[in-house]
Amino acid sequence: MALSDQEIEIRTLLGNPSGKEKGFRLLMQTYGKTLYWHIRRIVVDHDDAEDALQETAIKVFRSIDAWRGEGKISSWIYRIATNEALQILRKKAGIFHSIDSLSPQLLSTLEAQSSLEADKAVVALQKALIALPAQQRIVFNMRYYDDLSYEEIAEATGKSVGTLKVNYHYAYEKVKKYLQENI
Repeated sequence: MALSDQEIEIRTLLGNPSGKEKGFRLLMQTYGKTLYWHIRRIVVDHDDAEDALQETAIKVFRSIDAWRGEGKISSWIYRIATNEALQILRKKAGIFHSIDSLSPQLLSTLEAQSSLEADKAVVALQKALIALPAQQRIVFNMRYYDDLSYEEIAEATGKSVGTLKVNYHYAYEKVKKYLQENI
């Protein structure tokens, strides 16, 4: 696992009690925007994404001392962000429904928040992604948008590389079919 210079600097700062706050700020400056869009693609709604990002930041800050330094720090915060996004969807779905049942609601939110100038292909892609089961959508987003390797996604999600490859393949095929039928 090759670490970037940025990740090494963040680890060094976080490992030093006097550098913890500076390390945390650098961590959020480095990954904040990426995490926001990762979360936003899961929850769709801007306000929900902001809430999940804030909860992610709080959890990262509170548990930074407990982080063992294994793996990439980006994978660790992706896991926290993904869990926070899924938690928002679980709350919306309620205890008797799966988060996959939220697709119509998420689609409605997407349509309400899409501007008139939005590229029709981009909106169609988002609609195709909303139609996917949550786990396929998360894997697709992390691979396609965030350009993470299967190993990094496995580290962030706790799923096996083989499972992720299968989920991505099914997601890719469903998205491709949806786009062919709707563009």
